[in-house]
Amino acid sequence: MDYKELKSNNKVTYLCRYHVVFCVKYRKKFLSGQIEKDLKKIVSDVCSERKCDLISQECDGDHIHLLVGTDPQFGIHKLVRQIKGRSSRILRENHSILRTRIPTLWTNSYFVATVGGVTIDVVRKYVESQKERHEDV
Repeated sequence: MDYKELKSNNKVTYLCRYHVVFCVKYRKKFLSGQIEKDLKKIVSDVCSERKCDLISQECDGDHIHLLVGTDPQFGIHKLVRQIKGRSSRILRENHSILRTRIPTLWTNSYFVATVGGVTIDVVRKYVESQKERHEDV
């Protein structure tokens, strides 16, 4: 882990990164061309406003993958909800095909996984070694 990447707010120092995936309703392949460009801009804008790191994003026709870093006090759920809500509203206003072909843009669900610089075994061993380290002091 590179300590230069750590973020901080008034109470917490953190490095929280997430892989997020959410899908178009009925897995319709609408995320291409201008719709894809507009979606990526909206995602970028929301992340910027919320002071979240947008590390990477890519669309695959019927879903979008995001790699984002966010403050744990703000929470990944709030970020996803804001991205899905704003993108649905704006894209449906600007692209009539999304209003006429599907009732809502996104499914209600999404996938999220934490992404870290080390494996779970390394963290587990570190946690387990803490008692031994502090007994020596």
